[in-house]
Amino acid sequence: MKILLIRPRPHKETIGLQSVMICEPLELMQLSAVLKANNHEVEIVDMILEKKPIEYFIRKFSPELVGITGYISHVGIMKQYAETIKKIDKNIKVAVGGVHATVCPEDFKCEYIDYIARSAEDFYKAANCEDIKVRLADRSLPKRYTDKYYYLFANKCALIKTSFGCPYNCNFCFCRQISPYKAREIDDVIEELLQIPQKEVYIVDDDFLFNRERLLEFYNKVKENKIEKNFLVYGRADFIAANEDIIEALSKVGLNSVIVGIEAATQKELDGFNKKTKIKDNEKAVKILKKYGIECYATIILGVDWDKKDFKNLYKYIKHLELVFVNLQPFTPMPGTPYFEKYKDQLIIPYDQHEKWDMAHLVIKPEKISARRYYFEIIKLYYKITIRPKNVIYMFRRYGIITTLKLSLGAAQITWQYIKKVIRGK
Repeated sequence: MKILLIRPRPHKETIGLQSVMICEPLELMQLSAVLKANNHEVEIVDMILEKKPIEYFIRKFSPELVGITGYISHVGIMKQYAETIKKIDKNIKVAVGGVHATVCPEDFKCEYIDYIARSAEDFYKAANCEDIKVRLADRSLPKRYTDKYYYLFANKCALIKTSFGCPYNCNFCFCRQISPYKAREIDDVIEELLQIPQKEVYIVDDDFLFNRERLLEFYNKVKENKIEKNFLVYGRADFIAANEDIIEALSKVGLNSVIVGIEAATQKELDGFNKKTKIKDNEKAVKILKKYGIECYATIILGVDWDKKDFKNLYKYIKHLELVFVNLQPFTPMPGTPYFEKYKDQLIIPYDQHEKWDMAHLVIKPEKISARRYYFEIIKLYYKITIRPKNVIYMFRRYGIITTLKLSLGAAQITWQYIKKVIRGK
């Protein structure tokens, strides 16, 4: 069977991060490995990088089955692709998948979609695969893509997943709704790392820094196999704070960046998220990462009950922690979490406008200030952080002037999207 796997380009209204990062479509690479093992002819098309329309690739490849993956913000685009495909040839079967299809399959019910894959196994059934044994990701992407994937300062960045699901239960996140936590054997991970030619590797586990014994095994086997990579991972502040020896060890085998869910500047807000961490954990974690030369990318959730004073207090906290890179996310009650039911009657962006459910738009009306003012405060806070002379000098010294300016241009595109929100007031 001829199978085309597609990653969609975001909607123009989506405040996306493609200006500062474009990662490999790992989920499609994993599907491809199994499909090829079942003797299917497979092609991957990344519409984020392609300039030609979807019609071009459908006509060129003439697939019998098309698989489209995406997140909540891609729902509308995925349906549009499906309609376009069916208008070209109604006999082509269309399947959609991804984390949102797993949690909210009803959002994809459409006359142009034949299969809603809530798991990889569902897609393999649609492709009539007999052998669905899990395999290492197929890394033979079209060569035109390979060198174009990056994450902030990590150029030519590859992805790998060493575990599935999350062992925690924060009430703002739906990771636990997707899959129970299950970790791969470290020997299996090492085998895959040995097949990755890129120097920069992004480990996309929901939480890589979790099990001490597993991480020590990872450290020992990376060292034993002389694997020389730069690793970017997700990690919780409380684990980092309580396991400095693990962080020190991992720093010696390539750990150079960690995405940390700082989430809030007050204990009250942290407790409200059921994060089960302490403010002191955040402070200690940031200090430990800095001690071993590991970049900290902090994510912070902005409250709907905030006013200008709260944004000022957050800036003071960020400055106190000496953070250089932060991702500010307006609180979004994602479907599949307890918050969605609580706030579904207070939405200012209708749920069916999926393209705006990107963790960057305000989907709930702010309680104390206007939406226009809220967006303005986000822009102001970002620039107060990034143009601090101390931070600018740090980025120039660590990453070079050219790379820093390139990233700044990408950030400026996101800023322009926010400025339009300020102008429109929505």
